[in-house]
Amino acid sequence: MKTELARAVPGLKRLLPGFKKLRIAVLGDLMLDRYWWGVASRLSPEADVPIVDFRQQTDRLGGAGNVAANLAALGGRVQVFGVIGGVKGPSGKVSDDQPGADFRNQLRLEGIAGQGVLPDARRITTVKTRVIARHQIVRIDSEKRDALWLGLEEKLFRLLASSLKSADALVISDYDKGLIGESFGERVLHAAHKLKVPVFVKPNPRELLSYRGARVVVCNTTEAERYVGHPLNDEKLIEDAGRGLLSHFGSAAVVITRGNKGMSVFEENSPRCVHIPATSSEVSYLRVGQRGIEPEASGRQVFDVTGAGDTVLGVLSLAIAAGASIPHAAYLANAAAGVVVGKLGTATVGAAELAAALDEVGV
Repeated sequence: MKTELARAVPGLKRLLPGFKKLRIAVLGDLMLDRYWWGVASRLSPEADVPIVDFRQQTDRLGGAGNVAANLAALGGRVQVFGVIGGVKGPSGKVSDDQPGADFRNQLRLEGIAGQGVLPDARRITTVKTRVIARHQIVRIDSEKRDALWLGLEEKLFRLLASSLKSADALVISDYDKGLIGESFGERVLHAAHKLKVPVFVKPNPRELLSYRGARVVVCNTTEAERYVGHPLNDEKLIEDAGRGLLSHFGSAAVVITRGNKGMSVFEENSPRCVHIPATSSEVSYLRVGQRGIEPEASGRQVFDVTGAGDTVLGVLSLAIAAGASIPHAAYLANAAAGVVVGKLGTATVGAAELAAALDEVGV
């Protein structure tokens, strides 16, 4: 596998400049990942919990927003479609709630088009707040999972369908927050298929029938276990699950990310499962979103931590849209995830970082 990857590296690196020409639509559950950074040096006298002296707050795009951020970081021209929380004013007009406004600001900072992001006064923007003092102490989730009302769903569909006419790919990231019901998912895939736009999906277990015919379905081992209904604790069970999911989704490929065991790639037209080992990348980061490589840092392997699955989904879709084969696109996505897990919190990987990571894993 190392030799095969080494042979693929030059071609994969040549793909990177072409990412800037690609137009990618992203549909999914939009979240704001919020970090409260502080220092904890004492315990509360009221309970056996640390007291955190708050220092600063940082925000990052989460959920499908993080997929979009990964695409944009590699140069893709990205447009996001989804729903955030809203507040109805005296005139009846709905504007973003405050976390939604913060989310939209992050889109602007990342250079991502947000015309497809709609505020809904019946919902609140999903926020995942992590308190960090050397390590994560607690995560606080604020969200609603109600299904979209039909009028808003129709408006979102029309915006997306119009965008697909000029898109090179559609990425769907479903975190089971109520955005994508079965009928909506089927309409979206039908519209994409009609325009010959490839669809890349991270599904949720309650709407598995919504994504039949996707080009690639990406899930982690825990999600795959939910889909098949039993543990996947050996290679034979992984292989059977991959083949079963291929048949269920009617997709060209299924990719199962497996943490420190890398990832397994199953293709409809290939009898052989391709296993890609976890990679290491010499990167170290002191805070969320900070970019750069430090040669003195210790190596980190892919352990499927915060945002790594989003990175895999985004990079895989970009590479295939740029002309890579599915296995080679998976090599690239695996290398990208190896960089991201060396960063603290929700993060992305740039083209220079990815090229450097390819050089390391291809040696």
